[in-house]
This record gives sequence, structure tokens and C-alpha cells, in this order.
Amino acid sequence: MKKETQPLTIEKIKAAHRGRRTQILERLSEFEAVWRAETDERLWEEMVFCFFTGGCSARMGIRSIEAVRPLLLTGDQAELAACLRGKHRYPNARAGYIVASRAFLQEHCGLRLREKLQSFAGDLERRDWLVREKRIKGLGYKEASHFLRNIGLKGYAILDKHILRSLAELGIIETAKPPTTRAKYLATEEKLKELAKRSSIDFDELDLVLWSMKTGEILK
Repeated sequence: MKKETQPLTIEKIKAAHRGRRTQILERLSEFEAVWRAETDERLWEEMVFCFFTGGCSARMGIRSIEAVRPLLLTGDQAELAACLRGKHRYPNARAGYIVASRAFLQEHCGLRLREKLQSFAGDLERRDWLVREKRIKGLGYKEASHFLRNIGLKGYAILDKHILRSLAELGIIETAKPPTTRAKYLATEEKLKELAKRSSIDFDELDLVLWSMKTGEILK
């Protein structure tokens, strides 16, 4: 799969979507299966993956989660950091995120993440809680959206650098700088939804189309 090196157009996006839709649907189906059939421990693993990807690449996140998987429920900060050295750019900080967030979630909901996420009245409230609960470390609006998408919940924009650059190239936003407030994030998310309508591409599929056009991959 090739990266898109020329300026984006809606026609190019539609063409990429047609060519990659089978792979994109397979990936989205994998995400949906997590919510449908996996355990709370797996949901926790996906949250930790998103701790790792904040400010870093998906590839680094994948390497890091593979390194610490056996310790996600029991490892202390020193053990986790030791496993992350050579795998993640910030081994000590991310190990701290895991330990602090795990302690809070165990106290708050017994780490029953599915039950907790189902308790919210709407999609925005669910994401707002993840971001605003400061005892959960490392989840801004982008990372929280990434987590919710990766566990099969729909309708969230993952406004990473690739998506923002795509929107800027299309003239939909003025700058590819990440939105710094909730209001700005929601406004940009709404513009991505409008692009999905204009291009007649499912909103959740559009994220993976644009991401794959910039990276040459369809990951998570």
C-alpha cells in the first residue's frame, strides 16, 4: 500500500476508499469484536495502548504493549519501565500512567470498564469522562477517541497529525495544529463528519482511509 504524496482531493480519497475498503472493514470488524466478545482485561490493554501512542507512533504503541502485556494487571512501575526501555520513548512516564490509572480504575469500578463505559447517557459524555478524570493518565481527546474506536465504539474522530494534515490540505481547517480545547476538538470533529457526508464515506471508515493514505498502512 502506497503513501499519498500528492495533495489530497475528495476524488483521491474516494478512489483510495474503493481500493482499500475490504481491509478497512476487516479492521473495523476486529475493533467491534473487542467490544462484543472480549474481557475487561482486554479493554484495559487497549486503554494502555493509547497511553503509549500519545505523542508517539502506532508502531511504538504496538511494540510497547507487546512488551508489557504480562504485567498489565500486576506490574509495578519499576517492572513496567524495565520492559519498556528500548521499546518506548518515555518508559518511566508511561509506566507511571499505567500504575496510577490502574489503581484509580480498580478503586473506582473494579476495573469493570465495559460496565463503566455503558453507564453514560451518550457518546460525548463517555469520552468527556475519560479526558476529564485526571486520575486516568495520558488520555486527551485524541487518545480517548482512539481508545473508544479501538474497542469497537463508533462515531469518534481520532484527530492525529495525519488526519489534521489531510483536513488542512483539503482547505477544511486553517492549520494542522492539534486542537487545544474541547470546543476546538468538537468543531474539527464536526468538519470531518461533514467531509464524510460530502465524500459519501462512512465516518469511521474515513479515518482509516485518510490515515492509510498518509502512512501507507492500516493499523489501529
